[in-house]
Amino acid sequence: MEADEVTIREQNFHSQVREYTICFLLFAVLYIVSYFIITRYKRKADEQEDEDAIVNRISLFLSTFTLAVSAGAVLLLPFSIISNEILLSFPQNYYIQWLNGSLIHGLWNLASLFSNLCLFVLMPFAFFFLESEGFAGLKKGIRARILETLVMLILLALLILGIVWVASALIDNDAASMESLYDLWEFYLPYLYSCISLMGCLLLLLCTPVGLSRMFTVMGQLLVKPTILEDLDEQMYIITLEEEAIQRRLNGVSSTVEYQTVELERELEKVKSKKTNLERRKKASAWERNLVYPAVMILLLIETSFSVLLVALNILYLLVDETAMPKGSGGPGIGNASLSTFGFVGAALEIILIFYLMVSSVVGFYSLRFFENFTPRKDDTTMTKIIGNCVSILVLSSALPVMSRTLGITRFDLLGDFGRFNWLGNFYIVLSYNLLFAIMTTLCLVRKFTSAVREELLKALGLDKLHLSNNPRDSETKPSANGHQKTL
Repeated sequence: MEADEVTIREQNFHSQVREYTICFLLFAVLYIVSYFIITRYKRKADEQEDEDAIVNRISLFLSTFTLAVSAGAVLLLPFSIISNEILLSFPQNYYIQWLNGSLIHGLWNLASLFSNLCLFVLMPFAFFFLESEGFAGLKKGIRARILETLVMLILLALLILGIVWVASALIDNDAASMESLYDLWEFYLPYLYSCISLMGCLLLLLCTPVGLSRMFTVMGQLLVKPTILEDLDEQMYIITLEEEAIQRRLNGVSSTVEYQTVELERELEKVKSKKTNLERRKKASAWERNLVYPAVMILLLIETSFSVLLVALNILYLLVDETAMPKGSGGPGIGNASLSTFGFVGAALEIILIFYLMVSSVVGFYSLRFFENFTPRKDDTTMTKIIGNCVSILVLSSALPVMSRTLGITRFDLLGDFGRFNWLGNFYIVLSYNLLFAIMTTLCLVRKFTSAVREELLKALGLDKLHLSNNPRDSETKPSANGHQKTL
């Protein structure tokens, strides 16, 4: 009997070591990728080993850790879905014994823990540490900046906890709730993370419909469009003349007139960018122009339409079936039953849609006017802006599994703290979220595909000078075949 207990303990120990090793290896890969991404956009600083350089390096490591956690939160739901299908297809395979329900639950718990750690501790510390100078009267240095940062973190924690305490007391002020308010770990942090998740889902509700319509413009800029009734040689000739004219004006301007020089340099950069695009279109092969671009546009339209269709079906399920709620039953468990009607193919489609929604939400986030100047630039992004971007992506990625389950994109039950949010059990909140997503996505798509018709109608009515339908981000001024400027 004792030998059996020892054997069981050894098996549990080896299983835990294996799970922790797998988690560490996965996170190491994500950390390395995140480090290369951040260093690509981070502003290049001097190589001096001064105090600011050390502070920047610490903030860089914390930002990299946060971005890796964000990537892990994005991959969490797709990894769980594909793992469930693999375990169903190969239940007795020796080489996938490491892939089990315990590992999946552990990954969800770690993602929730690290998301809280980054959101409430690491990122505030990185920001305050970067902005700190040390208290007056103390000797300047790293220790003084750490002391000021810790004091600011304590004050921020007291402020947030006070706000949560007041909000919780106003919402539910019975005796049991008041007693739970004094429990920091079991009530405060889950409640606070639930509020952050709700804010992230609302932000996704705003960004994703905009991003779904914006994706067509982004892909149109990345791909080569078909040349229909266009003379690229003539356009190239006109752009070359414009470039030469601006260069002559720039050479003739006195160096003392700084304003005119800056304006001409900006105009020259725009002309060079247009010339580069024309050269790319001219060098592109016929199949790239006439096949790839239409195929990608049709694929985007199919994915977007399918997403809206799934949300519409989920609304019907919510009205007739209680198990469609995100905070429903525990489900059959990992590897016991397929959660997709079409099996492995349906799971693959769910994963594609989840990634598509995440990319669209990021595109929509940086397309909003409020966050337009927040976009990172290659080799020219300050550390403060990098911290802000990492926090924003962390909020979006942490809310992605919740949004995917709420919209019915997948039937995979949320695990860990993700499935314990109180608002997921509110029928009216979930139904309103689905309705708003479907309506906003439809309106954005209709606005996107009818913009050309609206512009022509405004021109016919003589109202085009009022700029009722112009979008500065989607408009592009380019020379037409007859040499006049044409706005698309």
